[in-house]
Amino acid sequence: MKQTSIPENINNLSSLLEDGLLFCDQSGKILFSNNLANQYLGKKVIGQFLYDLIKIDEFKNLVESQDKGIFDDQISYQTDDLFRRLLMIKVKKIEDNLYGILFLDMTLQRNLEKVRRDFVANVSHELRSPLTSLVGFIETLLKGNVEDEETRIRFLNIMDEEAKRMNRLIDDILSLSKVETEEHISPNTSISIINPIQYVMSSIRESGLSKGKNLILEDLRPNPNDPCFVTGNIDEINQVFVNLLENAIKYSYQNSDIIVRLEQFLPDEISISVINKGDGIPEKYIDRLTERFFRVDKARSRELGGTGLGLAIVKHILIKHRARLDIKSVLKESTTFTIKFPLNSNV
Repeated sequence: MKQTSIPENINNLSSLLEDGLLFCDQSGKILFSNNLANQYLGKKVIGQFLYDLIKIDEFKNLVESQDKGIFDDQISYQTDDLFRRLLMIKVKKIEDNLYGILFLDMTLQRNLEKVRRDFVANVSHELRSPLTSLVGFIETLLKGNVEDEETRIRFLNIMDEEAKRMNRLIDDILSLSKVETEEHISPNTSISIINPIQYVMSSIRESGLSKGKNLILEDLRPNPNDPCFVTGNIDEINQVFVNLLENAIKYSYQNSDIIVRLEQFLPDEISISVINKGDGIPEKYIDRLTERFFRVDKARSRELGGTGLGLAIVKHILIKHRARLDIKSVLKESTTFTIKFPLNSNV
């Protein structure tokens, strides 16, 4: 068999690409892989076989697939990792015993299209109710059917609340659209996870949004003085804790404690729980809580100003940060939202 040779200066050339690139021999054994290909496939791949990493039938026998002309077209592949990337794969035979494989990341385009479809469907449904209410009150006022000042003021207050609700809804829809389309792009900044927690808790207390609830920080780590670095976007991490704490405040009993608890059970992971005492969530709804616009009690959620998007935003931000969310609830007792962030070992 002819000895396989990798093109010279391939490391320098591949660094110019914004796509994943690898080379393998005709048996599918990988001889070279650039950083993006490693990132897409989730591991160091040199020495492994292509089909073991990408379960596509065409990769079982590269020679046979090449002869059949299968590689004349692009191949679509979705990764099975947390990001569920959509990759378009191009295969090119370089010489008798050398194949080049190029990976084009189409995740952003797919996400944008999904967001566009969902945006139209969700907005048309969720905005219809407040708009209908506003139109009804405006028509009543314009026709002069409201004669006394007290009723007119009551109508205007309702209209004001509906307009604010629409504004909150639009803000959350835009936030969700942004994090959904960018969730496959990992942050690259190292931050102390303690800082956003303390900042958000302090802001909520000072703004009066705690509504008489006691916000308590419990640091149960073996070394509470450890700054605990993670790789993350500070604004998005802030948004996660704002949403979780506001959610806990809304659905907790009056004059109860809301606890933010830090624990570390593994050396490479930090666990952060937001715990509130309240009516709790039925087990059958737990898995649906992070769905967009899902509400356990729709009437109560709207009364409290909820848009039904807060936990969906949290979910997609955590996917971007490779963090996990676990939800547990005991009816008439407490609900616990636990986030597990991977620690940054390079700091």
